[in-house]
Amino acid sequence: MQVKGFGAGYLVDDVAATTRFYADVIGLPVTVELDWFASVNAGAPGYEISFVQRGHASVPAGYRAAETAGVMFGLIVEDAAAEAKRLAEAGVELVTPLVDEVYGQRHFYVADPNGVLLDVIEMIPVDPEWAAANLPAS
Repeated sequence: MQVKGFGAGYLVDDVAATTRFYADVIGLPVTVELDWFASVNAGAPGYEISFVQRGHASVPAGYRAAETAGVMFGLIVEDAAAEAKRLAEAGVELVTPLVDEVYGQRHFYVADPNGVLLDVIEMIPVDPEWAAANLPAS
């Protein structure tokens, strides 16, 4: 299989509210917006996050009413601190505070209107001691 893009989608009760959160609050451009389906671009051509109306006939019958659980997306940004500040000032609750991890990430979490977690990540240098103990020698 040669993948040319990636689309993650999940069922939601309110497609419009979910789309507005990702477009207006997170800042991702809307690529498709219908009453039962919407998609936003996740930063590169061919990479999308989509929302499908729970119960819609396009979803296989046994899955139409499924509740979304255990889903999270990572969004890589240039400046996680600036994004945390911007989102907090916009009234978005940070699920976790901004933190620097020894494995090379500065990040924080927010939740979308459906409880899906967004891990907002800035790549930073890996701690040399951690790398020596945990990464294979190159």
